[in-house]
Amino acid sequence: MAGLRRRGAGPSSGSAGDKDVVLGERCGDLDLRNGSDIPEVSPSTDSTPEILKKALSGLSSRWKNWWIRGILTLAMISLFFLIIYLGSFMLMLLVLSIQVKCFHEIITIGYRVYHSYELPWFRSLSWYFLLCVNYFFYGETVADYFATFVQRREQLQFLIRYHRFISFTLYLTGFCMFVLSLVKRHYRLQFYMFAWTHVTLLITVTQSHLVIQNLFEGMIWFLVPISSVICNDITAYIFGFFFGRTPLIKLSPKKTWEGFIGGFFSTVAFGFIFAYVLAQYQYFVCPVEYNSETNRFVTECAPSELFQIQSYSVPALLQAVLGRETINMYPFQIHSIALSTFASLIGPFGGFFASGFKRAFKIKDFADTIPGHGGIMDRFDCQYLMATFVHVYITSFIRGPNPSKLLQQLLVLQPEQQLNVYKILKSHLIEKGILQPSLRR
Repeated sequence: MAGLRRRGAGPSSGSAGDKDVVLGERCGDLDLRNGSDIPEVSPSTDSTPEILKKALSGLSSRWKNWWIRGILTLAMISLFFLIIYLGSFMLMLLVLSIQVKCFHEIITIGYRVYHSYELPWFRSLSWYFLLCVNYFFYGETVADYFATFVQRREQLQFLIRYHRFISFTLYLTGFCMFVLSLVKRHYRLQFYMFAWTHVTLLITVTQSHLVIQNLFEGMIWFLVPISSVICNDITAYIFGFFFGRTPLIKLSPKKTWEGFIGGFFSTVAFGFIFAYVLAQYQYFVCPVEYNSETNRFVTECAPSELFQIQSYSVPALLQAVLGRETINMYPFQIHSIALSTFASLIGPFGGFFASGFKRAFKIKDFADTIPGHGGIMDRFDCQYLMATFVHVYITSFIRGPNPSKLLQQLLVLQPEQQLNVYKILKSHLIEKGILQPSLRR
C-alpha cells in the first residue's frame, strides 16, 4: 500500500506504473488481504491504581498480575451481588450499560485502526445505528411485557402500534445518510466500516436483548448461566496458573488443558450447588413481571414443578458410593448441569474467537477499563454466546404458554374483541366438560 502511494507521488515510470496507480486509486489505497497492511492499534495503558502498584511493587510480574486480577475480581463480584439485591430493573440497566461499553470498545478499535482516513460520519452513524437497534429491541420488550402500562397512555399506544414502522424508518434514515457520506477513494473502506458496525451490533445488542429475555423468565435463568461462566473463567485460570503445562489452543497460548479440564468439573459442581441454593427462593425462580398498580417489577408466584423438590432413583453404579437408592433435588438442578457444561466446554470458544480478533489487529485487550482484565468485552466475550444458548434452551425445552403474557395481550384488545375471545373460551371449556352449560329460563 505504501508502495502504491510512492509510485503515485513520483514521476511517471511507464504504462505499468500508471496502471499500478490507477489500481491503487480504485482500491481506495486499501488491501486487507495482506496482514502487514493492517495498522497497529496503539498499546493500551496501564490503568492499575497507584495504591495497588505500590503495595505489590516487590512481587514478580506474574504474581503481581495474579493479585491484581484477584482483587478486582472480588470487587466486581461484590458489585454484582449489590446490583442483584437492588432488583431486576437494576440488572437490566447493568446489561444495557455493558452492551454500550462493549460496542464502544469494538467500534473504537475500528476507528483507531483506520483513523488516518478520517471517514465522514463514521462514528456518528455507528452510534446512530446503535440507538436505532436498541429502540427496536427495547420497544419489542415493552410491547411484550408492559402491555397494561402502555394501555393507560395514549402516546405510548401510538408508539407501540407503529413501533416496527418507526424503527424501520429510523434505520432507513441512517442507511441513506451512509450512502450520502460515501467519498471517492474511500468507498471500499467505508463499506468495511459499515459491515464492522453491523457485525458489532449483532454481537452486542442482539445478545444483550436475549439476556434480558432470559431475565424475564426468572432471575435464576440469568444468574446461573452468568455465574457459571464467571466460575469457569476463575477456576480455569487458577488451575492453569498452578498446574498448567499443556497448551490448549494456539489462539490463546496461556490457556492449558489442565485449566480447561479443572474449570469444567469445578463449574459443573458449582452450577449444581448454586442452582440448589437459588431454587429455594421465589425472588429468584418466579418470572419477572411488571405490576401496573404499583409501577414496580414483582417476582411473586407459585413455583413451577421445576422448582419443587422431587425424588429421583439413583443409578445402581452410584448407589454403593452414595449409600442410598433415591435422592431428593430440584428438577432445575438437572438443567443446571446442561447450562454449566455449555459454559465450561463451549463458552470458552467465545473467548477464543475474541483472542483471534485481537490477534488479527495486533492488540492485547479490547481496552484497559479494568486493571488486570482488560476491557469490558474481554470479560464478557463468553457471556454473549452463553446468552444465546440459554434463550434457545428455554424456548426449546422449558417455556410453555405464558398465561400472564397472554392476559396482558388480551387487555390491549378492543372490548368487542375481548368479548369474542370470552365466548370462544367459554364454549371450549363447556365442550371439555370443565364448565357446566348455563340453564336458560
